[in-house]
Amino acid sequence: MRITKLIPAAALACGAIAFNTHASEVLSAEVQSPALGRALTYNVYLPTGYAQNTNVRYPVMYLLHGNGGVRNDWVVKGKMQKTVDTLVADGEIPPAIYVMPDANTNWYVDLKEKMETAFINDLMPHIEKTYRTLNTRDGRVIGGLSMGGYGALRFVLKYPEKFQAAALLSPAIYSTEPPADSSARSVKVFAEPNTNGAYSKTVWQQYNYPPLMDAFLAKGIKVPMYINSGDDDEFAIESDAALLYAQLRKAKQPAELRIVNGKHEWMVWESTLGDSLKYVFSTVSRPQVTAK
Repeated sequence: MRITKLIPAAALACGAIAFNTHASEVLSAEVQSPALGRALTYNVYLPTGYAQNTNVRYPVMYLLHGNGGVRNDWVVKGKMQKTVDTLVADGEIPPAIYVMPDANTNWYVDLKEKMETAFINDLMPHIEKTYRTLNTRDGRVIGGLSMGGYGALRFVLKYPEKFQAAALLSPAIYSTEPPADSSARSVKVFAEPNTNGAYSKTVWQQYNYPPLMDAFLAKGIKVPMYINSGDDDEFAIESDAALLYAQLRKAKQPAELRIVNGKHEWMVWESTLGDSLKYVFSTVSRPQVTAK
């Protein structure tokens, strides 16, 4: 495994490749987002041999960070490059492309900024034009932690035709209201208009996942979901994780639940990332060779 090296998006656009092109690498790039009216930055993990295997298309996974996080968190704090490289080398998951966007504290919804629209309409098409991804549902998965787990769940429930599976790590999906100390109350996202960003229970419940569940189930699309939480989570997410799992199981949707030792912290997410990847990639298409 090559030591992670981030290069400017301009260099990436010019086709610059790091010195050891045979190893996996994580690059920094951006896309101009009409929805946001600015650039949306992201990291992209390219698997070992990507630069050489120019006639191979790969599955893609989107990894969403938590509130107050950044795109670098998955590599620096979560050690995703090492985890992915090891699992691929051991034959437990296929080589894939991973995309880690910056979302600030927008909670992946169209409120403070149009982050949902930016993700679906700007980022995803850009990724599929720029990199050799499998541009079909069975080659596309998503995952996220905390705020990112909230976003990943909303995306698969709202757009199940786009995602084959989802990994929800300590997802901030409080079924009634966020706890008093949750950042969801303080980031000025879930607010009524003209209230200076004051948290609104009505807005939270409107944008949380329960209103999406009936329409999702009515589509009859199976989306395997891996759900976990630490047993000492400060926000008691273990109970909400179990509730979501029970709803999915009752509806005969494929799902796995893991309650592990730990709090709302990177120790939980780093240690369970590999397990979640093995689950979500179990039904995903493998890399495909295309005609040159």
